[in-house]
Amino acid sequence: MPVPYLDVQQLTKSFGAQVLFRNISFSIAEGQKVGLIAQNGTGKSTLLSILTGKEGYDSGSIIYRKDLRIGFLEQSPVFNPDDTVLDACFNHEGEEDKVLKAKQILTQLKISNLAQPMKQLSGGQQKRVALANVLITNPDLIILDEPTNHLDLDMIVWLEGYLARGNKTLLMVTHDRFFLDKVCSIILELDNQTIYTYRGNYSYYLEKRQERIENTRAEVARANNLYRRELEWMRRMPQARGHKARYREEAFYELEKIAKQRIEERQIRLKSNGIYIGSKIFECQYISKKYGEDNVITKDFYYNFSRYEKMGIVGNNGTGKSTFIKMLLGLEPIDQGRFDIGDTVNFGYFSQEGLQFNEQQKVIDVITDIAEYIDMGNGKHLSASQFLQFFLFSPEQQHNYVYKLSGGEKRKLYLCTVLMKNPNFLVLDEPTNDLDIQTLQILEEYLTDFPGCVIVISHDRYFMDKVVDHLLVFKGNGVIKDFPGNYTQYREWASLKSIEEEKHQKNEAPAKAERVSHRNDNRRRMSFKEKREFEQLEKEIAALEEEQRKIEEQLCSGTLSVEELTEKSKRLPSLKDELDEKSMRWLELSELC
Repeated sequence: MPVPYLDVQQLTKSFGAQVLFRNISFSIAEGQKVGLIAQNGTGKSTLLSILTGKEGYDSGSIIYRKDLRIGFLEQSPVFNPDDTVLDACFNHEGEEDKVLKAKQILTQLKISNLAQPMKQLSGGQQKRVALANVLITNPDLIILDEPTNHLDLDMIVWLEGYLARGNKTLLMVTHDRFFLDKVCSIILELDNQTIYTYRGNYSYYLEKRQERIENTRAEVARANNLYRRELEWMRRMPQARGHKARYREEAFYELEKIAKQRIEERQIRLKSNGIYIGSKIFECQYISKKYGEDNVITKDFYYNFSRYEKMGIVGNNGTGKSTFIKMLLGLEPIDQGRFDIGDTVNFGYFSQEGLQFNEQQKVIDVITDIAEYIDMGNGKHLSASQFLQFFLFSPEQQHNYVYKLSGGEKRKLYLCTVLMKNPNFLVLDEPTNDLDIQTLQILEEYLTDFPGCVIVISHDRYFMDKVVDHLLVFKGNGVIKDFPGNYTQYREWASLKSIEEEKHQKNEAPAKAERVSHRNDNRRRMSFKEKREFEQLEKEIAALEEEQRKIEEQLCSGTLSVEELTEKSKRLPSLKDELDEKSMRWLELSELC
């Protein structure tokens, strides 16, 4: 029987007239790994602050097991700026075994100088020190608020493994769906001021949540039918009512609560035909950039960006991903080479730094200052208010002041300001940080249907798999790998390549010394047959990509008959599989060039 660590009963929290949650109850036992999911602004971070005693609540009870040690990673941790990294980890307690553990964990999180003052670290580095602090102290219950923000992919994979191993007890808020799937065995969903418990990982939650919504929708529909009949009775009955009538009246008010529930409706996909981009996008002509002598960002890098391409940029922190797109946008000077950009290209840039808002402005005014509406093509327009509603800003929230928004809602508003300008080439640097999962799903669909070009830098693997069809992998020291596929395909390819190389090294070791002088002469080259195959693959891949583009355009056009729509919808998945297969073979042959 698991030992109960935390029991929350009938907890209510409000800010003025706004109720975040009402009478919610849940518990966490030893060894359970719990993920907390909710929309931005509905109280996720507030709930964590309440549980850790940093914020009060209106009513209810929070009971911890006696002497339970809690470690809490805040979304924006604060340190004494003059403390060293080591001081920040231990609060001046430096036991030798803990120092060793600290060095191991900090090394995994790419923090190497333990004597460096905290004021010299970036916000992302400070968040990683705070994460290390929580893990080093080995608490009974680990509470984490967005732990994957500011981590690169290698760090996220390491943290995944670290938290999944052993009998650790965990409660965390994260939008990283791969992370939730790998680590968590229970999902708590905070929705409509209520908490729902799902005893499974994220994939299980998605399935059961849809069942819950459909059941609730059916219940609300039944209640609405009965409500209309009971409303007539309420209007006919005199005020002085007997016992049975009063009982029926009380039942009416309970029925009214059910009938007036707000049920999440499936968003209509937002498809714009009002965007045009020419065939020339940009040519990256042998770009070189470095800082000092050692920090090489790019070296003679060439790339010709295709029309309608959706590219992801991945790599560890500090390898130059953000610098590369700033060079493309003319925000960062280039040492050598040039970007030749097409005349029709109109960039929309979402940066990590974000927009500085006028906090006293209303949300709707921030958007209407940019444009009153978006041209969707074919004579259709979408008003600023409709656009905000599409990104889950309710009419009430639209008339709120910016200062009342949560951090995630401000990031979402910033994203809306970029999209409202109706660019035909979106350049998004870490757009997923601090966004809730529902907003991420909407953004994924928006970018999938976007009829222009996209470059995305993101550590969100689930998001990248959904959105991009091509990768640039920044490996550091100016090395950039061009990969025709999404992130999961790249990881699979890299893993297979690593196994093959390891096997090859084992087989080669005995004869290595003998062959060193002949290595260049004996390196395997393409056969004539492989060369012909390679050239044919290039043509076939280009033809398949063009076919894919045309089908996607036709599916969005609204002009197809039912038969044509069925035929095209069936063709698209098999076409993508064929494209993936040929791209992987092209990549194998390209290694022999």
